[in-house]
Amino acid sequence: IPVKMVTSSRGKALRAEPVVSLYEKGLIRHVGVFPELEVEMTRWVPGKGESPNRVDALVFALTELFLEPKNERGGRARI
Repeated sequence: IPVKMVTSSRGKALRAEPVVSLYEKGLIRHVGVFPELEVEMTRWVPGKGESPNRVDALVFALTELFLEPKNERGGRARI
């Protein structure tokens, strides 16, 4: 499986806002059961407690798949 290493340049809550919008519009659905992810998604309060690694990975993945524009060669462009 190809792995893309990323570095955060914005806060987690700010980075997650566009992804939250996709969930609110019903455009994202999970297939399967992901209890650790669900715990992080429902209990994380920005600025309090531990940083949720699974949520962060999910936000990066969904941003790559759905939110970053494609470049002229069909790949994803950096925004």
